[in-house]
Amino acid sequence: MDSNTKVSQTELNRLFWHSRRGMLELDVLLVPFVKEVYPELSAEDQARYRKLLSCEDQDMFGWFMRRNSPEDSDLKYMVDMILTRAQNP
Repeated sequence: MDSNTKVSQTELNRLFWHSRRGMLELDVLLVPFVKEVYPELSAEDQARYRKLLSCEDQDMFGWFMRRNSPEDSDLKYMVDMILTRAQNP
């Protein structure tokens, strides 16, 4: 983890609201992740998370329910990271 990566409270607040998708299955994964893990991520992983937030809810739902997998390696990496964290809090 890159300790030089500082996240402003404004950015965290914005990401918190973007992580609230209105779909319970996504909210229970994304909201705790952005609050508890995102600030400690490397700049590259923070960029991957922001990229994930730009995806459609239905796509993310399928990925997180393991019905399919993202073709993009950055998105797959982030989905796997979030699922692993959810299984091992």
